[in-house]
Amino acid sequence: MHTPVMLRESLEALDINPRGTYVDLTFGGGGHTCAVLQQLKGGRLFAFDQDQASAQVASQLTSEHFTFVKANARFMKQFLAFHGVRWVDGILADLGVSSYQIDTAERGFSIRFEGPLDMRMDQTSSLTAQTVVNYYTASQLQKLLREYGEVRNAHMLAQTIVTARAVKPIHTTEDLLEILRRLAPRGREFKYYAQVFQALRVEVNDELGVLKEILQQGTSLLRPSGKVVVLSYHSLEDRLVKRFFNTGNFEGALKKDVYGNILRPLRPIYRKPIKPSGSEIQTNKRARSARLRAGEKQ
Repeated sequence: MHTPVMLRESLEALDINPRGTYVDLTFGGGGHTCAVLQQLKGGRLFAFDQDQASAQVASQLTSEHFTFVKANARFMKQFLAFHGVRWVDGILADLGVSSYQIDTAERGFSIRFEGPLDMRMDQTSSLTAQTVVNYYTASQLQKLLREYGEVRNAHMLAQTIVTARAVKPIHTTEDLLEILRRLAPRGREFKYYAQVFQALRVEVNDELGVLKEILQQGTSLLRPSGKVVVLSYHSLEDRLVKRFFNTGNFEGALKKDVYGNILRPLRPIYRKPIKPSGSEIQTNKRARSARLRAGEKQ
């Protein structure tokens, strides 16, 4: 279902203790999870995912060392406490949309397939992309397009969406693309479409809010020298991870003690993000935008 991105690099960054306790916050198709599980000998692995398709894949893993939790990763501390876990040795989060979600037209994530404007990671959630484009005000649309998609003509696009939906509701990905084609910069159409779809997906799933929570919760759960590894796929995510690893907050403001030491719970393991190799990109084009950052609990 899903080819794991930068698998070798992720495992190296986690530096797995075979008897340790680990958490995969984004089970997806199970690629990273299975690789971590193979390295455990007496350890424990918990995996989170709110997608029913992922839950079905996870049900096929019967190891006594593995526990799957069908829930949003923002609830990891609560669920780990339920399972009697207070400390963990490593946390992995691959923030990308799974290949299964992208390639399933009815999920509405892809610009390549016509389907309902859905984009929910958790299909029991009430907020869909269709709701956003049809009921958000022009100012709300402009804000999320600018902040989450970095769309340059966000104001014009928001007004165009509001005008178009007054004539005909926007129900499908093709309905939305029909509007986007009028405003997309020549030669950059597909990037523009991707930016808009990204903005809607981030809004529907509160992706940046979830990322902040898992970084903060994860830090409090890590043992000293424990590792947290994050694979991000766009600048909004990567910027938050970079700032948190470097400064301990999401604003990027350095705080120091009286001796001049930087006050941060994690130490960045790499000075710059790790990028996928050329050979990996060649075999898995969806890896091309991935950036891996890792931090160690101090």
